[in-house]
Amino acid sequence: MRIEEDIKLDFKDVLIRPKRSTLRSRADVNLTREYTFLHPNQKWQGVPIIASNMDHTGTFAMAKALAQHKLLTAIHKFATLNEWKTFAQKNRSSLPHVFVTAGSNTADFKNLCTIIKATNCPNICLDIANGYSQHFVDLVKKVRHTFPKKVIMAGNVVTGEMTEELILSGADIVKIGIGPGSVCITRKKTGVGYPQLSAIIECADAAHGLRGLVCADGGCTTSGDIAKAFAAGADFVMLGGMLAGHDECDGEVFVADDGQSYKRFYGMSSAEAMFKYHGKIADYRASEGKSINIPYRGTVEQTILDILGGVRSACTYVGARRLKELSKCTTFIRVTQQLNEIFTSFEVNN
Repeated sequence: MRIEEDIKLDFKDVLIRPKRSTLRSRADVNLTREYTFLHPNQKWQGVPIIASNMDHTGTFAMAKALAQHKLLTAIHKFATLNEWKTFAQKNRSSLPHVFVTAGSNTADFKNLCTIIKATNCPNICLDIANGYSQHFVDLVKKVRHTFPKKVIMAGNVVTGEMTEELILSGADIVKIGIGPGSVCITRKKTGVGYPQLSAIIECADAAHGLRGLVCADGGCTTSGDIAKAFAAGADFVMLGGMLAGHDECDGEVFVADDGQSYKRFYGMSSAEAMFKYHGKIADYRASEGKSINIPYRGTVEQTILDILGGVRSACTYVGARRLKELSKCTTFIRVTQQLNEIFTSFEVNN
């Protein structure tokens, strides 16, 4: 056992310091980025925000709505082949903005191959809670060998050395985050995790040295958090809770005892998700997610515009004309414990 004593930071621990800017308006900020992915040498252009591969947010309806703004969606792994075929036939132009999600077992790999063959979707998301296992590294190598021209996003991890391992094994984008999500209780259940801002900074540094990319996955509750993630070096930011509760999310709207309308939202390692898809919680594991009711929010359109407006505004405060420049223009300042508590209280009450 050893203890690392250097400071590790989360989104709530910092603010972005404003700087003089020549930008006249938020409209002057360009949020579009273009990437050339390492292994397939394929290009992609769009706004690098991704709807999470949870069954509420990683839906085809969400994909259609986000693709209109050049955002991405990681479709959840329980989507059927027929659903994929229908989407691909009717929304061919949206395919560059979606990922096929797969887990790490044999059935997941077979299903991935079937969907890719049927749709020719260019992007793959390999998703596992613990990206440190050797069998996951082997899976990344296997998928890269099978699909040499596809873009592969894989995770989750939180340290530089494992980010490098996944990139060298065939991943183009590495998902960063263990436990920061709003419906994830991994940190409470296992004691394992890493403050998300520091994880992004350290993993981005490791990835960029190998010409790989990182996706900050979890912990963003406001557009300011998204801006901080990009400022810390994230190439993509994945959102779950911020996109939950909309018409495009799976699940019915219901009226609770307080008279308000809600939609259900739960972690994919929650008891609710495991009973829904597997009929039980396996004897060898425990639930690492929770279930909550999210206030019903209508269509996702206004939320998208609000998020993009917030990130543009952050760019204007530091003089970043393009999203690509935000990390180069950013100086983070640590906030005091008292201010940190104010932020936490504000988030809880709102």
